[in-house]
Amino acid sequence: MLDRIQSYIQEHTLFTPTDKLLVAVSGGLDSVVLAHVLRKLGAQFAIAHCHFGLRGEEADADEQFVRKLAKQYDVPYFAEFFQTKKFAEQEGISTQMAARALRYQWFEEVRSTQGFDYIVTAHHQRDAAETMLLNLTHGTGLAGLHGIRPKNGYLVRPLLAVGREDLYDYLVENRLIWREDASNDSPVYQRNLLRIEVLPVLREINPSLDQTLHITAERVGGAEEIVRRYVEETATQARRDDPEATYLDIRTLQKTAATTLVLHELLRPFGFSYVVVKDIVHSFGAEPGRRFESPTHRLVKDREQLVITPKNLSKFGTHQLAAGQEVLKIDGLHLRTELHEVAEGFDIPKGKAVAALDADALKFPLTVRAWQEGDWFMPIGMKGKKKLSDFLIDQKVPLNLKDNVQVLVSGDGKIAWVIGFRPDDRFKVTEETERVLVVKRM
Repeated sequence: MLDRIQSYIQEHTLFTPTDKLLVAVSGGLDSVVLAHVLRKLGAQFAIAHCHFGLRGEEADADEQFVRKLAKQYDVPYFAEFFQTKKFAEQEGISTQMAARALRYQWFEEVRSTQGFDYIVTAHHQRDAAETMLLNLTHGTGLAGLHGIRPKNGYLVRPLLAVGREDLYDYLVENRLIWREDASNDSPVYQRNLLRIEVLPVLREINPSLDQTLHITAERVGGAEEIVRRYVEETATQARRDDPEATYLDIRTLQKTAATTLVLHELLRPFGFSYVVVKDIVHSFGAEPGRRFESPTHRLVKDREQLVITPKNLSKFGTHQLAAGQEVLKIDGLHLRTELHEVAEGFDIPKGKAVAALDADALKFPLTVRAWQEGDWFMPIGMKGKKKLSDFLIDQKVPLNLKDNVQVLVSGDGKIAWVIGFRPDDRFKVTEETERVLVVKRM
């Protein structure tokens, strides 16, 4: 097994004997074998362990076990204790997704700050098979069918050369001790359900399933490389990038083989799904003006080209301006504040890019957010309410620019300024005003 792993490392240029490796060790069978193999091969490595705070005393015992293993091998040891459930709730994601995000972010932080060349994980052929089938179940392109790559940036996986049975035999032969994670057998998790219920049936059909899928992944990876080069050649002819937008020539796209596949690869960085891309291709012969959305971008089918622009994602959040805060920078918006004591000779600044507000009428913190349907305010000089949607129509704001309009809101929920247009009459400077907050759009 050592020879196979050594050959695999050399074949895929995973690392050299002089590289410093950060090895992820959970204490389970796979990672314990990985650490032992690297030691046998004379690699320079340290051990990194994640405690996710999910399994109480069992997780504490895992951490102590891995700590002792690092001491036994006389290698540096790094450990991190995460509040995984809290992070999952905060981000609205599953516990497994949260744990994955936290661990890889931390691995990379340790790698970059401590001078390691690569992060090594214990993924093996069975992990790769499970990943391929999970991706296929959820729907995937070529990228999902190649499974787990042996090398992905700073991540390397030398055990993809071998199967789970090989690891177990090695562990028994070398009398290694490991820790078993009971959650690996819980059918609550999709991967475990696949491992427990589905893969045994498939292995009855093909006892060499893991090796077969490993070879299939290599072939798919080769096909993916061919597609990648073809897409790059198409991009040089069809794509034009400007500061405000990306343009794709429709006629060039129509001449490509498998147009939908090629366009999907071109639009993948912009977040467009394959289903949406099929609709885009169907629109090539339609009238111009069709609009398509991804989570991050908007695409408009023009006469001879596709026009892709980023969405203003700041409209999905709010930004606070605390009392005394002088600068607020948001994507596409830079505000500066000045607090003035009213004295004789003070001139109220004029212009759409500035608002002079009665500081004592405001409730802090102030909030900057995108305008919303149903918003209303009292434009300065008026005593009645005005729907913001009607105000923007009166101002002749183009439809595609309305999304960019933001408002400054007092802490009591009242709109104090439609930024770049008009302050609210309730916050205007009067003879009774003692302090003025001047807010400028820079």
